[in-house]
Amino acid sequence: MPNLIQKAQPGLEFIPQHFNPVVQQFTKWLLPFLLRFRVRPWLPSGISRIEVKNAEVLAELYQQFQAGKIRFLMAFRHPEVDDPLCMFYLLSRVMPKVARQKGIRLQYPIHSHFIYDRGMTLWVGDWLGWFFSRLGGIPVRRGKRLDLHGVHNARDLFANGKMPIAVAPEGATNGHSGIVSPLEPGVAQLGFWCVEDLVKANRREEVFIVPIGIQYRYVEPPWLKLDWLLSKLEADCGLSVQPIAESEMSQKEEIYYQRLLCIADALLTEMEDFYRRFYHQDLPKHIVTDESVSINQALITRLQRLLNTALKVAEQYFGLQSQGNFIDRCRRLEEAGWSYIYREDLRDLNALPPLQRGLADWVAAEADMRMRHMRLVESFVAVTENYIQEKPTAERFAETTLLIFDVVARIKSNTKIPGRPRLGWRLAQITVGEPISVTERWSNYQTNRNSARLAVTQLTQDLHDALEKLIT
Repeated sequence: MPNLIQKAQPGLEFIPQHFNPVVQQFTKWLLPFLLRFRVRPWLPSGISRIEVKNAEVLAELYQQFQAGKIRFLMAFRHPEVDDPLCMFYLLSRVMPKVARQKGIRLQYPIHSHFIYDRGMTLWVGDWLGWFFSRLGGIPVRRGKRLDLHGVHNARDLFANGKMPIAVAPEGATNGHSGIVSPLEPGVAQLGFWCVEDLVKANRREEVFIVPIGIQYRYVEPPWLKLDWLLSKLEADCGLSVQPIAESEMSQKEEIYYQRLLCIADALLTEMEDFYRRFYHQDLPKHIVTDESVSINQALITRLQRLLNTALKVAEQYFGLQSQGNFIDRCRRLEEAGWSYIYREDLRDLNALPPLQRGLADWVAAEADMRMRHMRLVESFVAVTENYIQEKPTAERFAETTLLIFDVVARIKSNTKIPGRPRLGWRLAQITVGEPISVTERWSNYQTNRNSARLAVTQLTQDLHDALEKLIT
C-alpha cells in the first residue's frame, strides 16, 4: 500500500486463523535467514545468535498442556519488531532441543497461536494476513471499543485450542529493551475468561500466564556506526556535524550524550514551532527552570508537553476527549482514524455517486494525515530522562538514537514504517519466567463485578512486575 492513504477503503474484514503445519515447517526452515538478513526495509533483523534461559520451564508446561492438565498463555516483552521471530525460534528450535536433553516427550509441531494487531496488514501488505493466518495468528483491532470478533476467537483458542497462545501485553513496541511499558489489561482478562470457560465446561485444567522477557544487545558495541547515525541526524536537523575524533573515543559516552541532547533540543524546537505556527497551539518558546533542573529534565518536560499537543491536534479533529495516558489516547485515535478510512458504514464504495466518493476519499486522506500526529507520539512513549544516564551502554544509546531517526525519517519522507539502519550484529536474550497461576485468583475474581476489575488490575500489575524482573 502507499505510504499515504488517498482513498477511502472498504471495512476491515476479520482474518480467521487457518494453521497450516506445512507453512510452519517452511518458516522454521527459513528462520535462520529471516533472523540474519533484512527481507523488508522496516525489519532490522541482523540477529546472529539467540540465548535462552529457563527453557526447561516452558518445555514442562508444554508437556502438561499436551497431557490435558493445564492451559497457558505466553506473555512476551515487545521492545522491537523482531520479537515474534525470536518467539518462533524459541518454540521451533530451542524447545525441541531442550525437551530431548531433559527427556521430556512432546508432540510436534511445538508451536502456539498468537494475537497480532490487525493494523500490521495495512502497513505491511495483505500477504502478511495470509501468512499469519497459516501460522495460527488471530488479528485484533486496537482501540477503545472491544474487538468482539477477534477477542472471541482468542478466548475460544485459549480454552479449547490444540496449542497455547502467545500475546505481547504491551500492545506495541517501545524501542527499549530495558523498560516495560504499561500493560494492557486484555491478557489478564483472557486468563480469567479461560478459567470461567473451563469451570462452565466442568474441566479441571489449571490456567497459567507465563512471562517471557526479550532483550537485545550488540555483539560488538557499534560506537562508530552510532557516530555516523548521529552525524546524519545532526545534518537532518540543520546542526553542524560533530563527528568524534579518534583521540576523543575514551570520552565517547559523554560526547555522544551531549550530541544527543543537542539533536533532541533542535528537534523539539522545530516541532514546537511547527505546532505553534501551523496548528495555533499555545506552546511556550522557553521553559523557565531553576538551577536544580537538569538539561535532560527540561527536555523531557518539553517532550511530554509536545506529545500532549500532538495528540490534542488529532483529538480535536476526530472530536475525542483527552482522557487517559498517552497509550490509551493513541489507541482511541487509531480506532477513530480507521473508522474514517475503512468505511464499514458504506456497503459498496464503488457504487457511490462521484461526489460522495470524492468526499469519502477526502475524509480518508485527511484522517490518515491526522493520524500521523499519533504516530509521532507512539515513538516516544517510553522515553525517560535517565535511561541513558543509568547505564550509558551502546545499546541504550542506539535505542534512543534510532527512535529519533524513526521520527525524522517519517517526517522527511512521508514513510509510516521507515527502514532503520543496521548498526551491527545483535544477540537476542530470551528469559522464561515463573508461571503465574490465574486459577488461584479465580475465587477473588468471581465474587462480583468490582472484585473482577480489581483482580484483573492486580494480575496485570503482577505480570508487569514479573516482566521487569526478567530484565538483566
